[in-house]
Amino acid sequence: MKKMINQVDNIVREQLEGFSNANPDLIVSLDPFYISRRKPEKPKVALISGGGSGHEPMHSGFVGFGMLDSACPGEIFTSPTPDQMYECAKQVESGEGILFLVKNYTGDVMNFETAVELLHGDGYKVQAALIDDDVAVKDSLYTAGRRGVAGTVLAEKILGAATEDGYSLEECSKLAKRITNHARSIGVALSACTVPAAGIPGFTLADNDVEFGIGIHGEPGIKRMPFTDSDSMVSEMMERLLDNTSYVRNVNRWDNEQGEWIEESWTTSPLIQGDNVIVLVNSLGGTPLSELYCVYRKVTEILEKKGLSIERNLIGAYCTSLDMQGISISLLNADDEMLSLWDKPVHTPALRWGC
Repeated sequence: MKKMINQVDNIVREQLEGFSNANPDLIVSLDPFYISRRKPEKPKVALISGGGSGHEPMHSGFVGFGMLDSACPGEIFTSPTPDQMYECAKQVESGEGILFLVKNYTGDVMNFETAVELLHGDGYKVQAALIDDDVAVKDSLYTAGRRGVAGTVLAEKILGAATEDGYSLEECSKLAKRITNHARSIGVALSACTVPAAGIPGFTLADNDVEFGIGIHGEPGIKRMPFTDSDSMVSEMMERLLDNTSYVRNVNRWDNEQGEWIEESWTTSPLIQGDNVIVLVNSLGGTPLSELYCVYRKVTEILEKKGLSIERNLIGAYCTSLDMQGISISLLNADDEMLSLWDKPVHTPALRWGC
């Protein structure tokens, strides 16, 4: 293993130190780990996310005006702890409540739920919104239900704009649910990533094979299959994304009035002719931008034939899996409100426009 690291045990700390040097306008805490904005001049809902490190720029690169107020990085592919979430929430809370965006992984869900209960016990208004956009699986090694993957980036941008516009905690929570119900993603790996603590690739693929439906931690996909060319692979990915089958799942919602979790049933919305979409073509870490444009070329062709209108796009490395060669494609069926919020100014280390 050859990587630009020193001691494996210090990877996240040293990366955060470098991140702090590169972004002096942000607050970087090393005990516990979190990255945050300075408190806003006027009260707003505090938007917080996080997860295991190794997916950069998600989430640390999206802390700033128009996106996240704070992000909690765990160790590589490991959930952050409740004390990180608790401390960073107190750092950025300004009186209008706290909304956690949680990718659907068992450790993340459990720890964020603990943080919600701790904050509620201290008198804070708080909600948690689950992101589970991966259509490849209904359950996986790490989840009960679909995984939360690159669609999280789209949610963070839209909800970040909503908090800047003065949406209430309840309004943000409802919008988060609507985004999740309209977002879908799928990924393909051409090679495995190498987790530094292991020192070897997480799995082995034959020279002409790919892992179809891969997770962002290297979890197995739907199948292992031969690779022929980009267009064929993208066509199969898009076929899975455009499947109009609705997906029903049960999620827990925190009730601030009752101080307890309430189970709700959500149903995803299928894509139909005439819908407007935001498209994210994402590198999983080792795929160059030139190849992403080749992928996007085929995506646009397929969506146009299906009568779907691409209103906005994002192409690049936004939700990675260390050095994995591979891509993911995300589609968000976006209404006028989502598109308006998407266009609002954003200024973060990894995403910025309109400022």
